[in-house]
Amino acid sequence: MNYFLVFLGAAIPWLELGLVIPLGIISGLNPLAVIIVGFIGNMVTVLALIIGYDKFKLWLAKRNEGKEQKVSKRSERAKALWDKYGLPGMLMLGPILIGTHVAAFIGMTLGASKFKTTIWSTISIGVWAIIFGVATSLGFDFFVRE
Repeated sequence: MNYFLVFLGAAIPWLELGLVIPLGIISGLNPLAVIIVGFIGNMVTVLALIIGYDKFKLWLAKRNEGKEQKVSKRSERAKALWDKYGLPGMLMLGPILIGTHVAAFIGMTLGASKFKTTIWSTISIGVWAIIFGVATSLGFDFFVRE
């Protein structure tokens, strides 16, 4: 049951890996299992977002048909991040700055392919899951040592 909560927490945008993995490890769960389950939970919903992006894009186009399009400040900032760091940088920084789901969505909105978004999301989520897991395990072990 506790591992299911790790999976569910990692799948929910804004909870994600940075909170769920440390909480799972601190609560006494096996660190390796928490890292793996957290990775899978986060990847499942990111993959669903990537796969369903085209349908969302069609729905949005129909909804905005005939309306004047304004460019928001948020969109301008996202474009600036994209121009500075590209897809790899945006997705690698995503888990600590804006969340993996938002980073993948912005990347695809700005023209990244599903394949590249999937590859870089997988790398990013894997790297950050390991970082959060190892850092928590080492830090927690440091504080509970006698």
